[in-house]
Amino acid sequence: MDGVGRSFGAHAVLTDFDLTVRAAEFVALLGSSGCGKSTALNCVAGLLPLSTGSISLDGQRIDHLPPERRGFGMVFQSYAPFPHLTVAGNVGFGLRMRKVGKAERQRRVAHALQTIRLVDYAERYPSQLSGGQQQRVAIARALAMEPQLVLMDEPLSNLDAKLRVEMRTEVRRLHQALGLTTLYVTHDQQEALSLADRLVVLRDGRIQQVGSPEEVYTSPASAYVAGFMGYRTMLELKVESVRENRAQLRGPSLTLEGVCRAPALGSRALAAVRPEDFRVDSSGPNQLTVRVEVVEYHGREQEVEARLADGRVLALRTSARLAPGDEVTVSVAPERVLVFPVGGPEWRAAAGTEREQLSAIASQASQPSAPPASVARVSRP
Repeated sequence: MDGVGRSFGAHAVLTDFDLTVRAAEFVALLGSSGCGKSTALNCVAGLLPLSTGSISLDGQRIDHLPPERRGFGMVFQSYAPFPHLTVAGNVGFGLRMRKVGKAERQRRVAHALQTIRLVDYAERYPSQLSGGQQQRVAIARALAMEPQLVLMDEPLSNLDAKLRVEMRTEVRRLHQALGLTTLYVTHDQQEALSLADRLVVLRDGRIQQVGSPEEVYTSPASAYVAGFMGYRTMLELKVESVRENRAQLRGPSLTLEGVCRAPALGSRALAAVRPEDFRVDSSGPNQLTVRVEVVEYHGREQEVEARLADGRVLALRTSARLAPGDEVTVSVAPERVLVFPVGGPEWRAAAGTEREQLSAIASQASQPSAPPASVARVSRP
């Protein structure tokens, strides 16, 4: 994808999108709702024409080709199998439309069903299957086409939490076993981290960062990426000093040392910390005194919302048993505090504080999207 852009009227949904996907690579497009990730996928699929740029496969431009001539397999968020066709009939539907011979069609359907472990369900109808099994049928339908590229648009978001984890493992197993080249859209950071070889984080139609899951997780390129990847505590503080790559920051009721994530900070900066990096500890570095306000039970650990003396909120994850009203001292290692400059585009919102917005992004990334309001009608074969 070279300089790909897509606009609807005067509104640019995708801008200057450059990405190369290598053979057998699993690339996840990650971002909040409306960031342009599904638009990028639909441009690759041929479901949307480009406004600018080009798309090539093995050096040959394909953006002028209709979807059926690109030879890609696609798995949608709404798997929508044909209710009047058996599992085998659904899997072989695309092959019938392409007029693949009966013997070859049967071979491919059998192989696809064996791959997704649904051979015993070949003669059942969709109404006789669970949600996870129906999603497997949708994946098998794509695999039967023997595509050069598989496109997946939030395929697990309509499943319950247990099925999502099971199908996540299934998708990864298929990728590793078959060496599928996959472009995968999701808003779920955990899903993206566990599945992808590379992540592409988008915001407002522009790429914010491209890297391995570990790179994006541990070294986010901006405050926005940090917020999306789980840095839920965002504190805007005064910069006291910068020495090499370490910054000393000060607020009304705290001082912090952290790692600079930009060559220049200015007079104020943003300190970002993950919940799990705080320790309930009065002897560690970067000590902060907080009052516990909200406690959520998560088994061995608790999710805690606590407030500093100046009113700002911290998000903690700890095995210590705390209760609302407790006043405790927490600490965080300096190398776990990422320091970003204030004044980038993520800080020019018209309403609300940015730390609240970035916290909302992090919360949204862990929530499944709502099911579609409607399902497109498809003609029967």
